[in-house]
Amino acid sequence: MRFALACAGVFLVLGVVVVAVVYFVVRQSLEYRNGLLTPAHIQVEVPEQYGPGWYERFSQPYEVARKRADQVRAVYQADTLGNVRLWGAVGVLGGAGLAFGLGWRSAGWVLRPLRSVNDTAQRVLLNQDLKQRIGFEGPRDEIKELADTFDTMHTRLARSFDGQRRFVANAAHELRTPLTINRTLVDVAVRRPDATEDVKRLGESLLLVNARHERLIDGLLALAEGEQAVLDRRPFDLTDVAEHVLDQAAGEAAEREVTIHRLLDSAPTAGEAVLVERLVQNLVENAIRHNHPKGEVWVTTRARADRVELVVANTGLQVPPYEIETIFEPFRRLHGDRLRSDRGSGLGLSIVRVIAEAHGGTVLARPRDEGGLTITVELPADGSGV
Repeated sequence: MRFALACAGVFLVLGVVVVAVVYFVVRQSLEYRNGLLTPAHIQVEVPEQYGPGWYERFSQPYEVARKRADQVRAVYQADTLGNVRLWGAVGVLGGAGLAFGLGWRSAGWVLRPLRSVNDTAQRVLLNQDLKQRIGFEGPRDEIKELADTFDTMHTRLARSFDGQRRFVANAAHELRTPLTINRTLVDVAVRRPDATEDVKRLGESLLLVNARHERLIDGLLALAEGEQAVLDRRPFDLTDVAEHVLDQAAGEAAEREVTIHRLLDSAPTAGEAVLVERLVQNLVENAIRHNHPKGEVWVTTRARADRVELVVANTGLQVPPYEIETIFEPFRRLHGDRLRSDRGSGLGLSIVRVIAEAHGGTVLARPRDEGGLTITVELPADGSGV
């Protein structure tokens, strides 16, 4: 559109300039000429009964003929200049319209490769497929250079992300072994018959710290897996996943005296059910652990148009609105709680976000007026039926 308007604007300006130049040239050409309209004498061929055909300057017949000639000149000048203005305007406007159309078609032809580049970039963004490339085939021009630069940048980003994921996964796996050994050794030491009370208390503290580190490592693994694009999408019902997670969390909820309300409607979607189960588990565990005794948790699943929703709401402490976005960052907790190992590793909601985004979904959190949070996860619906 901008290119077409630019073409029409340039043609319009140039057309107005050309018509103006033609107008002034024609006007100047049809102006009064002394040598033409005021000669020394006028000689015309007339019948003999009308007298001689030779009239000197300033004679009465001479002046009549001169004025008549000037009238004819003025009429022709006005008509000619009027035609120049009229047809010049028609030609300029028509040419501007034609230039707009040609500019539109030319821009579409020139920008077609850019549209292909943009479509590929959009597919990469939506599918999160870092292996896809533009692979533009064409002449060595600016568009070819842009596509090649994008492919090079994309290759480096994919290599960087893959390296980061491999590092996190390998580090987490390598750390699991010594933690497992530590847990076993401490557990054996605590259970020895000759263990003193000090040793037992120290062992219990070490086991708590060890358990927190294990949860941290599990969270890092889930975070690394969740950041990968979900390519193998299989249909399942979000309600089944939520029911399974709630059944598993019932014991912890009863221990903490938290009541769970289930409002589960069918919500068919597609993706990795194991990852989505981790998403639901993190939300439910957060709702239970960041609550107060005699508190409540509401878990809702439902389908809406082309989306399915999972809503987890809980009672608890008041949450300032300015802290809402920070809770999705790794190792960030509300109210400065960084030392309570029984409330997790600080990766729970970070894992929720990356798993939702890997499935093409979104996560939204908002504070409840009565205290606590309401977290809504939207995922694409699956139309194949579950």
